[in-house]
Amino acid sequence: MSQVPQPLGSPVVRREGRDKVTGAARYAAEHTPPGCLYAWPVPATVVRGRITAIHAGEALALPGVHTVLTHENAPKLRQPDDPVLAVLQDDRVPHRGRQVALVVADTFEAARAGAEAVRIEYESNGHDVRLTEDHPGLYTPQTVNGGYPAVRERGDFDRAFAVSPVQVDVTYTVGPLHNHPMEPHASTAHWADDGQLTVYDSSQGTGTVRDTLATVFGLRPEQVTVVSEHVGGGFGSKGTARPQAVLAAMAARHTGRPVKLALPRRELPAVVGHRAPTVQRVRLGAEFDGTLTSLAHEIITHTSTVKEFVEQAAVPARTMYSSGHSRTVHRVAALDVPSPSWMRAPGEAPGMYALESAMDELAVALGIDPVDLRLRNDPAYEPDSGRPFSSRGLAACLEEGAARFGWYDRDPRPAVRTEGPLLIGTGVASATYPVYVGGSTASAHAAADGTYRIRINATDIGTGARTVLAQIAASVLDTPVADVRIDIGSSALPEAPLAGGSAGTASWGWSVHKASTALVRHLRERTGPLPDEGVTVTADTGEETAVESPYARHAFGAHFAEVAVDTRTGEVRMRRMLGVFAAGRILNSRTARSQFIGGMIMGLGMALTECSTIDPVFGDFTQNDLASYHVPVCADVPQIEAHWIDEDDPHLNPMGSKGIGEIGIVGAAAALGNAVRHATGARLRSLPLTPDKLLPYLP
Repeated sequence: MSQVPQPLGSPVVRREGRDKVTGAARYAAEHTPPGCLYAWPVPATVVRGRITAIHAGEALALPGVHTVLTHENAPKLRQPDDPVLAVLQDDRVPHRGRQVALVVADTFEAARAGAEAVRIEYESNGHDVRLTEDHPGLYTPQTVNGGYPAVRERGDFDRAFAVSPVQVDVTYTVGPLHNHPMEPHASTAHWADDGQLTVYDSSQGTGTVRDTLATVFGLRPEQVTVVSEHVGGGFGSKGTARPQAVLAAMAARHTGRPVKLALPRRELPAVVGHRAPTVQRVRLGAEFDGTLTSLAHEIITHTSTVKEFVEQAAVPARTMYSSGHSRTVHRVAALDVPSPSWMRAPGEAPGMYALESAMDELAVALGIDPVDLRLRNDPAYEPDSGRPFSSRGLAACLEEGAARFGWYDRDPRPAVRTEGPLLIGTGVASATYPVYVGGSTASAHAAADGTYRIRINATDIGTGARTVLAQIAASVLDTPVADVRIDIGSSALPEAPLAGGSAGTASWGWSVHKASTALVRHLRERTGPLPDEGVTVTADTGEETAVESPYARHAFGAHFAEVAVDTRTGEVRMRRMLGVFAAGRILNSRTARSQFIGGMIMGLGMALTECSTIDPVFGDFTQNDLASYHVPVCADVPQIEAHWIDEDDPHLNPMGSKGIGEIGIVGAAAALGNAVRHATGARLRSLPLTPDKLLPYLP
């Protein structure tokens, strides 16, 4: 690493990389305090009902088994804000897979064997797990995820659509999807003699987990310390406290010994959230020149009977394109299913798949190039709010992406480009994601030896947060990045929001920038050498981030994809994919490219391979492991590129940065779906685009 200051944006190598590849980085399940016990959950085997009898004797007779916790003997919890976390508190079973017992033993193997030996009797009630367009339980909520209104109307959509000379009226479906981080959800909990609780947790935000544990166990927040030093991915599924943290702490209190619990991967889909399925009707009305006159995006989705979570899939339509008349509506049915939650770009990922596919259908109907159609409807103001954009680089992304991809060299006619038995096609789609930011606190310390130390409760879930925060501090302190130490990943550090909503770097970086600026000012005003203990300053950004911006702040992007469809097998292969993004100032070109590409690959999985279905009889997700739920592998990604435009936006934060973790997945599935349509001439409107769906339409 260079020993001179490097400009912000340099491709600095992530500083924890060596620890990860050598095994020195320790994850939640790799902390083993002396006397640690192991836990294994017992999931419910009915969809809806109640427990009538528990037979734990056989399990307790096994060597090494210490206890079997159930609602009959588990410590009683105070009511959590999230009812999903009220585990082992009553005999109710709200969905299949809900944890109904926990076996604690000396070893992992003994705990697993004990869980298999527990027998539970149920009274099973009728259940409903199927989402349909005419479900009698559909209702319109007040708000959807993110706090957005469930319904927004502007103008008179019905009248405008009825008189539009060109109309598109189509429905798209996206089934349930699962986060599947490489590291499963895990916690190691330990109670000290003084009542202090320490939990090593696989989490995207230790402050959130600390507050939850303090609530359910009746503690003050300062009595709980949560550590998430290294996290093996989350994609939203670790954005809130999950049951394993509560169960581990509960078992540790009950046994008086540390307890470790790593959830089995097969059980994750039922207990850590999922992307809810959506049925999305999109209607577009346009003039013959491609000008949109009316736009409606109406979705239905499911939530659980435990708590309401509504995927905000129609919200992006409020931002994307000029239209004098619009309607965006969300409706939801509460079913006997596991509770859905956040998954990378909740709302935007499925919503933009539908909207961008419909825009492609409109382009075909009009005989207008899909890139040109989007450019013709690029607004100067956010359509629904009327606010000016702080910056809107969509047009630049489309134009640069088209040039890099060779878009205008293609033959727009479908199903005409062949290579033997392969049909070749290309597609494009736009991307957007809002700018979120939250208040945080950071301290900056100058040591007598000329080095610096930044402390903030940020969480690195694989994004390179340590590295980019060091770069932000170093740029202000005018010092080599190697001279800046970063302490993150513990609730004992200065307060900061969780890693989610692509808001991490913008939120944490702002307070790091502010603390570093204050430290520079303090050092300039000092005379004489630093004391042996050095100098520390602390800064928070609560006041700045609480001010509502007069601007609509969003990142934008454009995806271009080429696919080959095998007419013999129906298999779709992505041949090349290119994304161009407008996300403010890029703070580390190496880690940013990794984030963009990671999102694009996740969009590839959404489009072509990832599929989850709920068994209507047994009420569980049938694809509950990585053998049946197919995430993309290296062989699925032959050529993928991510680029960005230089965007100077003074209305964001001192770094001028926007979030980049989620926009890569937004629109990616639509670009691939549009490419399949161009290759084959067949428009399929249900993901994923698997061979069984395509074969009936192939020659």
